[in-house]
Amino acid sequence: MLLGSLTLSCALQVNQGNMPGIQSTFLAMDTEEGVEVVWNELLFTDKKAFKAHEEKIKTMFEQLVLVDHPNIVKLHKYWLDVKDSKARVIFITEYVSSGSLKQFLKKTKKNHKAMNARAWKRWCTQILSALSFLHSCEPPIIHGNLTSDTIFIQHNGLIKIGSVWHRVFANALPDDLRSPIRIEREELRNLHFFPPEYGQKADGTAVDIFSFGMCALEMAVLEIQTNGDTRVSEEAIVRARHSLDDPNMREFILSCLTLNPDKRPTANNLLFHRVLFEVHSLKLLAAHCFINNQYLMPENVVEEKIKELDLNMVMAEIRREGRPGAQWRYSEVSFLELDKFLEDVRNGIYPLMNFAVSRPHALPRALSQPPEDTQKAKTPTPEPFDVETRKVVQMQCNMELNEDKTQWHLTLLLILEDKLHRQLSYDLLPTDNSKDLATELVHYGFIHEDDCEKLANFLENAFHKYRSPPL
Repeated sequence: MLLGSLTLSCALQVNQGNMPGIQSTFLAMDTEEGVEVVWNELLFTDKKAFKAHEEKIKTMFEQLVLVDHPNIVKLHKYWLDVKDSKARVIFITEYVSSGSLKQFLKKTKKNHKAMNARAWKRWCTQILSALSFLHSCEPPIIHGNLTSDTIFIQHNGLIKIGSVWHRVFANALPDDLRSPIRIEREELRNLHFFPPEYGQKADGTAVDIFSFGMCALEMAVLEIQTNGDTRVSEEAIVRARHSLDDPNMREFILSCLTLNPDKRPTANNLLFHRVLFEVHSLKLLAAHCFINNQYLMPENVVEEKIKELDLNMVMAEIRREGRPGAQWRYSEVSFLELDKFLEDVRNGIYPLMNFAVSRPHALPRALSQPPEDTQKAKTPTPEPFDVETRKVVQMQCNMELNEDKTQWHLTLLLILEDKLHRQLSYDLLPTDNSKDLATELVHYGFIHEDDCEKLANFLENAFHKYRSPPL
C-alpha cells in the first residue's frame, strides 16, 4: 500500500485493537488506494528524550512494517512529527470494519444462537496460526494483550489479531520514553485474560497461550458471566469450563489455562491437538499449491480452463466389484463456489499450519536488544522506502537486444493481488544476475519480500530462454 495521500476523518474516532499507549485512533481514507485505514498517534511529551532515541524508534518501526501475516492486522506506514516541546509518532494500520470478537459473541448470544463447533475450530486455528508465526520469530514476539477485544472477525470469517505491536513498543523503548505506554491490564473486565506471571521479567510466550485459552473458552460459551461485577471471578470461569460438553474441547482449553507456564503447550503444538487437527483435504492442499504458484499462470487461468472443459467429462471415478461404481463429472462442480474457496484460501481463512515446519522468522536485533547508550555516536539513518505489502499474482517479461545487438533490454510486467499493473524497464549489464535484481526490487519497494525468490527464479528462466543460442 503506497498511502501517498491520506484523508483524515477526525470526526470519527475508532477503537480498533484496544491498544494501550495509543492516545488517538482515527478512521482515515487512503485516497490513492481507495481503502479505509486507521490513523494512530503516540504522543511523547519529553521532546529532548525523544530526539535522543529518534534513530532507534525509526529502526523499530521500519522493521515492524515487515511483520506480515494474513491473521495479523497490518502496520502499513509510519512517520515522526516533532514540533515545539512535543513529539509524536503517527502510524497507519489496516482497518477491520466488521468488529471485535467480543462484539460478535454478544450479538450471537443476544440472538439466542449457540456457537457452531466448526466455526470455533476454524477461528482457533487462525488465532494459533498468527501466534505460532509471532512466537517462531527470532527473538519471539510476545503479543501480551490478547483478549476478545483485540481479535477481529471479517465478514468472510477471516480472523485478524490487533494490538500486536504494544509489547514490542514497551520492550524496545528506553525507560525515559515509556511514559506514554500505559499498562495493558488497566481494564478490570479483561484481567482474567492474563496469567499470574504476567508482567514479571521471566514471562514469555506462555502468556499468550493462557490468554488464547481464555479467548477459546469465551468463544465456546459466548460469554463468561460476571454476576454484575466489573471483574470476571474465578468462580465464573470454573462454571464456564464445566458447561463445556465436549471433553476434548475442555481438555484443550484447560491445558492452556494451566497456572504453571512451563506446563502450557506451544501454539504450534496446539494445532496438533485432537480437537483441531485434521488431515487436510486434497482440495485444500491443491488450492494452496495453486495460490502459491499463481504468479506463473495467466490472470484469468481458472476462467479460461473452464471454457476448455467438456462438462460431461468424468473427472473422478470409483470402481466397485459386483456393484455399480460412482462417477463425478465436471458438470457437478460449482465453479462459483470454487472461486469463493480460492479467495478464502488466499485471504488466510484456511491455513495449512498443521503441517508447517516451525521455523524461526528473523526479527531485527533493534527490536530485542536493550537501548543503546545515548552517548555513543549515531550514524544517520536514510529515509525508508515504502514497503510493498501486496503479493504478485502474475509475472510476464520480454527481452530484446538494442539496435547494435550489444545489450539486452528487459521489460517486466508485474500484476499485484489488487489488480495493479506495474511495468518496469531496465538495460541489463553483463554482471547482472536474477537474484540481485529481485533483491533490488524488494529494497526499492516494487515487490513484497516474499516474492523475491519467485521473481529471481522467474528471471533466471527468462535469461536462459532469451540468452541461450538457438539449436
